[in-house]
Amino acid sequence: MKLKIKDVNVNYIQYGEGKDVILLHGWKQNIEMMKPIGDNLANKFKITILDLPGFGESDEPLYPWDLNDYKEMLEILIAKLKINNPILIGHSFGGRLAINYSSNNKIEKLVLFGSPIRPEKKKDSLKVKTLKTLKKLPGMSGIAEEMKKHIGSRDYRNASKIMRQVLVNVVNMDLFETAKKIKAPTLIIWGDSDTEANIEDAKLLENNLQDAALIVLPGTHYAYLENLLQVSSILNNFL
Repeated sequence: MKLKIKDVNVNYIQYGEGKDVILLHGWKQNIEMMKPIGDNLANKFKITILDLPGFGESDEPLYPWDLNDYKEMLEILIAKLKINNPILIGHSFGGRLAINYSSNNKIEKLVLFGSPIRPEKKKDSLKVKTLKTLKKLPGMSGIAEEMKKHIGSRDYRNASKIMRQVLVNVVNMDLFETAKKIKAPTLIIWGDSDTEANIEDAKLLENNLQDAALIVLPGTHYAYLENLLQVSSILNNFL
């Protein structure tokens, strides 16, 4: 099913019955990455999973969105689907969106899988310094844009021009102060070998949210899938 929101067709699925649970996937992922969690909750809850704009079967944004644009999209989708006081479950990028939404919208509970809240601070490599220099030179913007495809993270290199800027907008937004506004009970699940999301962010969330608990499981950035049965049991007890 699709809804047109902010001039973008947003693909989503719904199934199950009960309280509303919305699942939000990570960067470069889609509905299928969250469906194993939804399938294990569908006997008690009404599940909504969407392809975030720019991924899966949803359209790309018409301009480079930031997290506030994605939040507005989610607010409109929830209103159109007549969902009240949902439970949000987000992984990585989807978790960052869930944090941003939950900071000023009413939710029942929040679950975060490997969802960083602070921008990564890395020293520029020689290649990046060269790119920044090129961009300042007359007539070199085209070459600099081409170099972007070969410099930086794999996610950045593989994205379209619009989605590359979306990625920059998303990862550069600091959510620490935003997260502190969340009042709903929050469960944080992290992999002990997650190299994509710093465990220190998980500890910051646990220590600064009003009602939060952290569970660290063996695994990577996808520990929620690597420990699916255990995570499903934890969620059934928490929700």
